[in-house]
Amino acid sequence: MWKETRERELGNLRPNLFSSRISRSRVSSIQLSNCKEIVSSHRGSVNSLQVDLIESRYLLAGASDATVAVYDIQRATDFEGRGLIAKHKSLLTINKHHEHGHKYAISSAIWYPIDTGMFVTGSYDHHINVWDTNTAQVVMNFKMPGKVYRNAMSPIARSHMLIAAGTEDVQVRLCDMGTGAFAHTLSGHRDGVMSLEWSTSSEWVLVTGGCDGAIRFWDIRKAGCFRVLDQSHSQFGRRPPLLVRPTTNKKSSLTGQGSSGKVRAPQRKSANGNTSKPHPVGRASSQMKTAKQRSHPGMLSSHDRATGHYGVVTGLKVTEDGMYLLSAGSDSRLRLWDMESGCNTLVNFETTRLQNSKAIQIAVSQDSTLAFVPCMSTVKAQSYPFFPPTCQFSFLVYDEQNSYFFNLLGL
Repeated sequence: MWKETRERELGNLRPNLFSSRISRSRVSSIQLSNCKEIVSSHRGSVNSLQVDLIESRYLLAGASDATVAVYDIQRATDFEGRGLIAKHKSLLTINKHHEHGHKYAISSAIWYPIDTGMFVTGSYDHHINVWDTNTAQVVMNFKMPGKVYRNAMSPIARSHMLIAAGTEDVQVRLCDMGTGAFAHTLSGHRDGVMSLEWSTSSEWVLVTGGCDGAIRFWDIRKAGCFRVLDQSHSQFGRRPPLLVRPTTNKKSSLTGQGSSGKVRAPQRKSANGNTSKPHPVGRASSQMKTAKQRSHPGMLSSHDRATGHYGVVTGLKVTEDGMYLLSAGSDSRLRLWDMESGCNTLVNFETTRLQNSKAIQIAVSQDSTLAFVPCMSTVKAQSYPFFPPTCQFSFLVYDEQNSYFFNLLGL
């Protein structure tokens, strides 16, 4: 680190590269803190963690014992060991004995993106609750058709206040906090929706992963999904260049081509010597193209059966720059996708045993060079070539946890 600091003082190292190297070195040596401890208020496994996006100060946690808690990770509530160990107890705890508390496990707990005054929880009791942080009361409730696996809000949305909910049902429901009702539903999956993630580059794009193994892209302003990821559709190396439309020679002397530039189909003679009318190739192809365009996007084609994983898609995470998508499945595979082309980048992650009975929470560092994925019983730290080849993508696994949230300020 001192070498990079010296290079930065001499002006030989750019600020963004200096910041990237320092954060990477700190993360590569990450370990449990000896001077900070969060006193858990949960008696079950923690299913969801999130630090607020405004101050990066308050940690929201939801657990399988139907409790949700808020912690201040910057200001300690108590000290031990002659003031060397800072204790962080929960500032707010809501359990199943609360008047409006959840009755079963909380699967997802997220902050309202632009204010810590509200947070949203989803539970296996078929409910999504919107809470007032100051009064610990439910200000809005949405009844779902089944267990809630995951709910999410867009961190960059400025035109809507929608909560995307993935449940046991095949439809993804969008809950409008402005009206307290469902805005609309997204149909396409053939089984429950286990994971979902909003794009970090567009407030209208939603990515969902289902129990049918499909990963679908949605524009919530339109009907139907506009992309289904296929694990067999891959690209290796750099992104392909933009296609350049070839210029045609107007003076080309093709057979049957007149001065109008249209290709004429050759006329055939029948048995009696009369010429038969040419087959309207152009008209038929245009009709087929129109019919194809009118078909429901991602519903009536063979591409609808494409899968991103051989099993349940248990986790999704879009990188901060919005260029790549990391997915995890019950087939114990991690895959990295190009968001622009929808191609599998063929990054060879080592096969790891992942949780397959419920959704997991994946975290990615701000510079998109590190991924944190909860696994079962071991801790692995590996490095793989990232896409494009000039970068490095390190793969760290923290086990015996159901969720992990990466916060650069907390290192």
